[in-house]
Amino acid sequence: MAYGMAEPGSANAAGSGDISPELADLRRYGRRMVRRFVLKARADERPTFRTIIADHLAVPVATLPVSEERWAGYEHPNVQAALDAWLAAPDRTVEVIGMTGHRHRGPFGLGDLIGPADEEYYGHGPRPGNVSGVRVPTGPDGETIECLRAAVLLVTDGDDRLALLYRGSDRESDVYGVTVEIVASRPAAAEAAARQLRALAVQHNVFRGQVVSFGRTMFDDHQSALQLHRRTVVDPDHLILPAATFDDVRRQVVGVARHRDRLRASGQHLKRGLLLYGPPGVGKTHTVRHLIGELTDTTVIELTGDTLGAIKEACSIARTLQPAMIVVEDVDLIAEERDHYGGSSPLLFTLLNEMDGLDEDADVVFLLTTNRADLLEPALAARPGRVDQAVHIDLPDAESRRRLVELYGRGLDVDPAGIDDVIDRTAGVTASFLKELLRRAAVVAVERESADGTDAAGSVSVTTADLDAALAELLATRNAMTRAVLGYRDAAVGDPAG
Repeated sequence: MAYGMAEPGSANAAGSGDISPELADLRRYGRRMVRRFVLKARADERPTFRTIIADHLAVPVATLPVSEERWAGYEHPNVQAALDAWLAAPDRTVEVIGMTGHRHRGPFGLGDLIGPADEEYYGHGPRPGNVSGVRVPTGPDGETIECLRAAVLLVTDGDDRLALLYRGSDRESDVYGVTVEIVASRPAAAEAAARQLRALAVQHNVFRGQVVSFGRTMFDDHQSALQLHRRTVVDPDHLILPAATFDDVRRQVVGVARHRDRLRASGQHLKRGLLLYGPPGVGKTHTVRHLIGELTDTTVIELTGDTLGAIKEACSIARTLQPAMIVVEDVDLIAEERDHYGGSSPLLFTLLNEMDGLDEDADVVFLLTTNRADLLEPALAARPGRVDQAVHIDLPDAESRRRLVELYGRGLDVDPAGIDDVIDRTAGVTASFLKELLRRAAVVAVERESADGTDAAGSVSVTTADLDAALAELLATRNAMTRAVLGYRDAAVGDPAG
């Protein structure tokens, strides 16, 4: 890049130390002073929210009571859906006025907009501007709703006139929730509108019947964010559990849900807690996914150890959108963890207390999973009645291992004799171990065929030798960590089949 000498009178010349006044400088300064004078002189002529709202309501606004409703930030799409439904009522019209100058200035309310005029406030505070919105997800496949960011709505409802201040969550402005504040020419109309919006936000809740999980925003931990997920569908043939175990789980979760009306009418409680426990890799998560897929009309809230601080919000959603299921996987991870606010009780006790706080007839199921039941037992004993049933999912027996090999061997041409040998030699392994065994055997087979020059299109033929090679590789000393993460247990423990 070439640099040249600054011309006299140019900005660069001033920057280099030459600040001698010129005629052009005086003209620029004069225009600036005139502009400031004109703006100040015409300040009273510029429309403000105070004058706009006062003209719309046609009553003195300074002392009008303000009705207010607040929601968590993740409720933004629900509040917008409620507002859209409320405005769609017959004989109800609206004018939406956008807002500028409201960001980076912290909290403010409708009372600030309609209060006594303040020259400094109205010169630098929120002012009428363009309407701005943001698209917020309402489903797992890209569904969205257009939500207002910040606006004033002038509503005419028959003989009533109302003004609403609508503000969405805005991290940059330290606003971590959604608020709607209302004033009306008839104060009772504002109160009624606030109640109607609260009810409509429940009626039109976009999370109802969906699978959601809590998380934290990337740059801020003041607010929780909800993510929406597709509902998984797990084929029952892919769930390899002993029949008695599967029946116990399904009856407690699905059976109660299917017969909720008759059970409630008979005075039986619907709230229930189920604990699935057992070693890693035996199918606890797979069982949870199957239940989620079967309860298609149930709202599912998933929590993990690092988001269990949102258990109160999760219970609130479940209570509002029942039938609901709260899933906490690996609940043992928070058995000793203290809450986020320096409390003395482990987060597990917080969870158990929230479970106890729901009404008995609430159609809410808590589904907990753990690999370390020994860590949970003292807490469950200290808080009895929260978990109604604990189901042990053990390592697969011989028959279950055979079904697992057949499942994971689909698409492969496996030597039946090799399958029998695998079943005999894998007592104490998990489903995860068998899945990896079949995958490795397939890799061994295609490499063998490639080396022999016999590889061809179509299914892979896995011989007994291929299975032996894959099993020997997994059992080798160098793969001790691999076996651990796959949930392998020493065969000396014995075959669960007896």
